[in-house]
Order: sequence, then structure tokens, then C-alpha cells
Amino acid sequence: MPQIQAHELSRTFRVAERETGLLAALRSLVRRRHRIVTAVDRVDFSIEAGEIVGFLGPNGAGKTTTLKMLTGLLHPTGGSATVLGCVPWRRHPDYLRQISLVMGQRSQLYWDLPAADSFEVQMSVYGVDRVDGRRVLNELIELLGLGGVLKKPVRTLSLGERMKCELCMALLYRPRVLFLDEPTIGVDITMQARIRQFIAGYNRSHGATVILTSHYMADVTALCRRVIVIDHGRILFDGPLAALAERLAPFKVITIDLERDANGSDFSRYGELIGQEARKVTLRVAREAAAGVASRLLADLPVLDLTVQDPPIEDVIGRVFAESARPAAEPVGASAS
Repeated sequence: MPQIQAHELSRTFRVAERETGLLAALRSLVRRRHRIVTAVDRVDFSIEAGEIVGFLGPNGAGKTTTLKMLTGLLHPTGGSATVLGCVPWRRHPDYLRQISLVMGQRSQLYWDLPAADSFEVQMSVYGVDRVDGRRVLNELIELLGLGGVLKKPVRTLSLGERMKCELCMALLYRPRVLFLDEPTIGVDITMQARIRQFIAGYNRSHGATVILTSHYMADVTALCRRVIVIDHGRILFDGPLAALAERLAPFKVITIDLERDANGSDFSRYGELIGQEARKVTLRVAREAAAGVASRLLADLPVLDLTVQDPPIEDVIGRVFAESARPAAEPVGASAS
């Protein structure tokens, strides 16, 4: 049985609106106008135990709203969902002890207390055995490199230090399902890599199921074999990351380094020219023609080095959103469930 299931899960919000100006403000005291905003629109997916799934979309796509419903913070206005066999918004204590939500934009730490005090409170709230909890805490402190920040008030921590503490808080009671909403936001590249390594290690060691949202494609490519792409509250793609690239980017990118300057050469006969420097040229060619074009380049030009790559995943995701913006857009991929 999948650990996470959503069936036609929907959420709408009633939002007040009015014109600008004093007269409009006075009028709204008597007659307020509202409109209905659909944040999540009948989404369907299922996630098996131990999967790390990237949940991708632009700002306002419905990612965080979906996570809030799956963790029980919001009630849906339609559809159903189960996590670990439980209905999330019933918020049964046994369910809450098995999940964790980390939001890069929100903190669960006590702002004016040292991080160590927050950890102690967390273990008490979740009824963690003192001996086992202390062992787990020491392990997490070592893995995340938190030794130097435990006694500092949380308000004095850098964003990177705080995010590591948030992860530690979230894992003290060994949850089976992790909902990670932008866990590396605002963190430097080195710290992003450490957090990714930590998440992957926790998944391997404990078989945890992870849903990850991130605007950093390095997070997704390093951790996720499967991605769900959502925009305007609807799922546009659900399947392997590699399949997304093959479906929406039917081309390869060829980069060549030359022995001498390429000025004046006509590269359009090989493919679409997307970048050119004195001795470096980048071409976009059809996927099925890549091998032939590479052979011609090697035969026709003084090539020092040649690479054939898939397009950056950022470009692929961008094509998904471009497809969704069309008036009669249809989902660009079938559900993998």
C-alpha cells in the first residue's frame, strides 16, 4: 500500500477584494466583494515507501498548500488523502508522531532560547525515550555539524545554521515521512550540498519517504528520481525525471572547443547556434541527430574537445510551464501511479 495517496485533492480560498481609494474602503464596510481562488485543483498521485519525490512548480502553483493538507494543517475543500493509512486533517497523535514538516520560510525553534533547549522540548513533546533520544540527538549534531551553535539563541544564528537546526528538530523522533518545503532556501552552495547529503543518508538509513519542494534544481537532480510538476493547482507531469527531459526536450546540447578561432564559420548547418565564443561553440540539435552531427563536427573542424549533454533541467521545467500557459493546455505527462 502506498504511504501517501491523494485522490482529486482540492483546496479553494475565499478572498476579499476591493478597489483602491477611501470611497472604496468605506463601501467595503457595508458590502464586501469576494472571489474564489483555486489553489489546488483535483490532484491525484501516490508515493511508495522510501521514495524521494520532487514536487516542483513556480510560486503560487499549489505546492505548499498541498503539503499543508497532507500534514493536516489545512482541510481540503474536495477529494481525499491518506498518509501512512491515516487521514491527515484528523491529526491523530499516532499519525503526527510519524511525520515531519520542514518549511524554509517558517521556524519551529524558540526564537530567544538556545537551540539545545528547543531540542529538549521537542523530545518531551513527542515522548522520546531519554536515553535513545540523547543518542539520536548526538548523532544528528555530529552529522549536521551543530556543536558550535547549540548554546546560541536561535535569533543570533545564520540562516544556514538555523536550517540545520530545523532538520535536527524534525528528525529527533525518527519520522517515517518527511515533507521538506524549500529546506535549502537562502543557504550557501556548500551548505546546500551538506543538507542534500544528509537527506539522502537519512532516506537510506531509515527508509523514510520524502516529498521535496525546491527552486534549486541541484536539490532535485541530486535527490529525486521521480518528479511531480504542478502549476495553477493542477499536475502537469508525474514520472521519472529522465522521462521528463526526454518528453519535453527532444534535443541535445553539443559543445565543442576548437584549436583556433571560429569567427566567420557557419555553424547553422550543424544545428541551432545557442552560444559562440572565440574558440567555443554550443549547438542545439535534435536528439536523434546528435551522434551524426558530432561525427560531422569532428570530421570538418579542428576540434580539441566535444561534449554531448541533455539540456539543463531548468530549461525542461520551463518548457512544462510554457506548455501549461497555453489556453487549451493538457497535462504533459501521465501519472506514474
